[in-house]
Amino acid sequence: MKQEFGAIDADYDFGGKQLENGNCNSEYDKEQSSASLASSAQSGLVYGGIDGSTVRSGNGMDAAPFDVHLMTEPYGVPCMVEIFHFLCSLLNVIEHMGMGPRSNTLAFDEDVPLFALGLINSAIEIGGPSFCQHPRLLTLVQDELFRNLMQFGLSMSPLILSMVCSIVLNLYHNLRTELKLQLEAFFSCVVLRLAQSRYGASYQQQEVAMEALVDFCRQKTFMVEMYANLDCDITCSNIFEELSNLLSKSAFPVNCPLSSMHILALDGLNAVIQGMAERISNGLVTMERASVNLEEYTPFWMVKCDNYGDHDQWVPFVRRRKYIKRRLMIGADHFNRDPKKGLEFLQGTHLLPEKLDPQSVACFFRYTAGLDKNLVGDFLGNHDEFCVQVLHEFAGTFDFQDMNLDTALRLFLETFRLPGESQKIQRVLEAFSERYYEQSPQILANKDAALLLSYSLIMLNTDQHNVQVKKKMTEEDFIRNNRHINGGNDLPRDFLTELYHSICKNEIRTTPEQGPGFLEMTPSRWIDLMHKSKKTAPFIVSDSKSHLDHDMFAIMSGPTIAAISVVFDHAENEDVYQTCIDGFQAVAKISACHHLEDILDDLVVSLCKFTTLLNTSSVEEPVLAFGDDTKARKATVAVFDIANRYGDFIRAGWRNILDCILKLHKLGLLPARVASDAADDLEISSSEPGQGKPAASSLSSAHMPSAGTPKRSSGLMGRFSQLLSLETEEPRSQPTEQQLAAHQRTLQTIQTCHIDSIFTESKFLQADSLLQLAKALIWAAGRPQKGNSSPEDEDTAVFCLELLIAITLNNRDRIVLLWQGVYEHISSIVHTALTPCALVEKAVFGLLRICQRLLPYKENLADELLRSLQLVQKLEPRVADTYCLQITQEVSRLVKANAAHIRSPTGWRTITSLLSITARHPDASDAGFDALSFVMVDGAHLSPANYVLCVDAARQFAESRVGQADQSVRSLDLMAGSVACLAQWAQETKGSMGEEAEAVKMSQDIGEMWLRLVQGLRKVCLDQREEIRNHALLSLQTCLTVVDQVNVPQTLWFQCFELVIFTMLDDLLEISQGHSQKDYRNMEGTLVYALKLLSKVFLQYVKELSQINTFCKLWLGVLGRMEKYMKVKVRGKKSEKLQELVPELLKNTLLVMKSKGVLVQRGALGGDSLWELTWLHVNNIAPDLQLEVFPDQDSDQSRHSEGGAVGIAETVSAQNAAVAAASQPQTPDK
Repeated sequence: MKQEFGAIDADYDFGGKQLENGNCNSEYDKEQSSASLASSAQSGLVYGGIDGSTVRSGNGMDAAPFDVHLMTEPYGVPCMVEIFHFLCSLLNVIEHMGMGPRSNTLAFDEDVPLFALGLINSAIEIGGPSFCQHPRLLTLVQDELFRNLMQFGLSMSPLILSMVCSIVLNLYHNLRTELKLQLEAFFSCVVLRLAQSRYGASYQQQEVAMEALVDFCRQKTFMVEMYANLDCDITCSNIFEELSNLLSKSAFPVNCPLSSMHILALDGLNAVIQGMAERISNGLVTMERASVNLEEYTPFWMVKCDNYGDHDQWVPFVRRRKYIKRRLMIGADHFNRDPKKGLEFLQGTHLLPEKLDPQSVACFFRYTAGLDKNLVGDFLGNHDEFCVQVLHEFAGTFDFQDMNLDTALRLFLETFRLPGESQKIQRVLEAFSERYYEQSPQILANKDAALLLSYSLIMLNTDQHNVQVKKKMTEEDFIRNNRHINGGNDLPRDFLTELYHSICKNEIRTTPEQGPGFLEMTPSRWIDLMHKSKKTAPFIVSDSKSHLDHDMFAIMSGPTIAAISVVFDHAENEDVYQTCIDGFQAVAKISACHHLEDILDDLVVSLCKFTTLLNTSSVEEPVLAFGDDTKARKATVAVFDIANRYGDFIRAGWRNILDCILKLHKLGLLPARVASDAADDLEISSSEPGQGKPAASSLSSAHMPSAGTPKRSSGLMGRFSQLLSLETEEPRSQPTEQQLAAHQRTLQTIQTCHIDSIFTESKFLQADSLLQLAKALIWAAGRPQKGNSSPEDEDTAVFCLELLIAITLNNRDRIVLLWQGVYEHISSIVHTALTPCALVEKAVFGLLRICQRLLPYKENLADELLRSLQLVQKLEPRVADTYCLQITQEVSRLVKANAAHIRSPTGWRTITSLLSITARHPDASDAGFDALSFVMVDGAHLSPANYVLCVDAARQFAESRVGQADQSVRSLDLMAGSVACLAQWAQETKGSMGEEAEAVKMSQDIGEMWLRLVQGLRKVCLDQREEIRNHALLSLQTCLTVVDQVNVPQTLWFQCFELVIFTMLDDLLEISQGHSQKDYRNMEGTLVYALKLLSKVFLQYVKELSQINTFCKLWLGVLGRMEKYMKVKVRGKKSEKLQELVPELLKNTLLVMKSKGVLVQRGALGGDSLWELTWLHVNNIAPDLQLEVFPDQDSDQSRHSEGGAVGIAETVSAQNAAVAAASQPQTPDK
């Protein structure tokens, strides 16, 4: 050891001189020694000599001048520098023993490096943060110490590797802001290489490297800072991505059982995602992430951040850089397939200018990873003028300052493949030589000297390392070949000797490595790293907020979920189970809080597979098996915990969750409350008297027998009791204690899941998630099939429908979101139901229940909700008949609870059509009439919107012969009583102060409603039943004689007589002549009533009727009907009652018309058609009436009048033909 330390002291030269072109005299890897000393020299560090000049810190920033007095103190900075440099130099023991870092560590003593590493570790632990205040110490750490750590990191000794990793961890803690590229190199060239067996590392090395990586991952900000500083830097590797992929891959057990390595990797993954989950608890910056988009070209290599300490600035900055880096990678992929299209793609994404310039293309080649180096070499060697310009710009991106020529050439040729053509090689080397001479002109006379020497090095490299060359070039040959190339002079012999040995020992690879991989840290690369470290962007220190977690998690989530799932699948230890479950929970939390719905869905899919609920068919006793399977129970609890906590962000995953729920349902393990809607209790408790709240749902189990729960169980306790029950058809042995315990565990697990909360609390789900849940329920129910389905399928469909109805009722405020899907599903069930079954029953009554509960709250949707009830009318007759009574009862309850909320004709049309159907159903008729009476009695809920519809429904009940005649009579009373509403509305319209146009319109509408009312009564007047027929006539008379209260417009009077009174009289006459007495009893009495109605109505309004233009035609119609009724035969002979009644009614009519001045002779003979036509018809009925009514008329005048009337009748017969045809329709021959 004394001899070794002597060698070390000899090498420890405090009077080291400034080297030219980085020359040194080390016999072993001269480049390696020169790297350390050259960097020391260029940083201003000259041991043993104190000058007052300003020194440079590792990141290139100026530091304060040294205090000379402080430096000369016995225990001052020089002492610290000397001791620390001595400790670092101890790590060069490998060089002095002539051994490489991969030699067998058992062949040399580990004590010295371990001793040095231990002291260095202690020094950094104690005084690490203070190193930044002393540039000389910092420079030692950045260069010599880290370079030696990189060497020892590849040691076969686990102890040394472990100590190296410990030191790097401490350096990260204390000096990471000054070691950005060094840390990148350590993870790329040491950790990532050793942790994977494919690079030749032993298992012990892999394990130590993995332990170190896990230690790093446990540092809360480590991965964030790796991502922000390296993955988001176009000049650096994607360390975060590589490390997370390494952890995921290392956790996968491939064709082997779980080992400590797998668990270790799982711990690392868990540490990373738990850190993200903890940062969420610290508060998110914003959930709205501004999308990165390059709208115009900006040189991507010049993107800067104004303030690396302000997260409001550096977060958008690193996202922008990462976006650029990704686009560059895509551009590289395009370039590798077609260089022209690759450049065009980058132009389209504004990473290259519309008109390409050499600098931008050169920077694309220089800073983009993944490019095909063969294509880059071909492009750079091309003779095209633009390519030549790109080549020179490309060379200009290198920093060859104070760098040895062979080192510079190695770095230059690593970035592309040197073309094989001599002209291309010349162009490439010319560009390189020009750049090298520009930055390192110390020895070389001109750039031609650099070019010639570069050519010579390429030739020497080929000579020494090409196996086909048998006779190798000697050192003397090389020196002789390079005489007089330095401006006519010779280069220093030592300089050429150093170059010769460097090339002989380390080949310059003119065909650089392609594709992904971790390069070895060669001396030339280390020198390049030290150059870059002076220019790299400052190290970003992350805080405890989750600024970048969204982006990071999106990258690592897929492999992470897969890795945890595989470990969970292979695990047999409960501790490992819990570790995996914790990982799943953290992934769910991160996915939800960062709105990564796809990732959460993937997690749910993975977890559901472990519940074993999706494949219970292969198990004889699935309930017992589930109770004995700890993994399955933990997975089940985790699934439903995630569903309850983070359901807002589950989308497609609902299908898998429902699959699990359905399986539990089939096994009878679900709590009874799962399918309840929980809204009834809320409404009952929250409603107050007088607040207009609806009554609680009346759809109890008595009205809606549930078909959702299998008969074999009724919830958790039902299943448990089955196990205990011995009263079965086949004798079974009493369950063992183990079976009872398994069942108990199963029940406890299901209770812990709170499955019912998914549906009862669905009102808190976000809209997208709620919609996906509803769609999943519809999907799980399956498409309804015509014909019989299996009991199991029907049970599933019913259960899913129950859940769908439950969430619909729980989300009444968002019914618009769900309604279309719910309606279509129920509609498909109704249309495919051929026979009564539990599913169609649940669908119909569920639809009614939804309408009952939602109408009070969603008046804007009332029409749509009520229109959906039209589905009931589309039921198959057999199905409709089975449920008709229950349906009618529910419709009745709906009307009674919500009549005030139904305001449109559309809604009432649906209700009244359903009620009208019941008029013909023997069982449902009473319930239907009860609902209609509720609306119409005293006009309680009649309105212009429903008046005509209700009247028409009442008419159908009046015409119905189902049930007692009393119902028909009451229906007629409802119709007749409704005229009071018309009168009331007419009065309100007259007294309103609204616009005149609106009042006129309302009056017309009231008139139309009145006309529809009397038309409806007219139809019932033709009923076969005498009691109903006559009661309808009396009701019609009532409605016709209150016209003055309704303010019916005069224009409707003629329509009323034509469409109602005359038509009724004609129809009754036709019935009396064309049908037997058995069909229509006592038609004579009905005809008497009808004729009296005609006379009474006409006389009551004769004054008003006489004012209308068509009065003459109307009067002739009255006379014509009287004439026909006078001639009618009943049972083959004329009716005595009518023979007496008609003249009497006619006489009374003529007297009233005379008294009111309607029927008077106004002109000379032949000039008064009304007068003359009247007596023409009257004489046919009762010839003596004229003298009785007008006794004062002169007999001669009467005769002349009579004769004149005949003459006039002949002359005006043509013009009255139409009137006669209208007022005197033909009757059957008697």
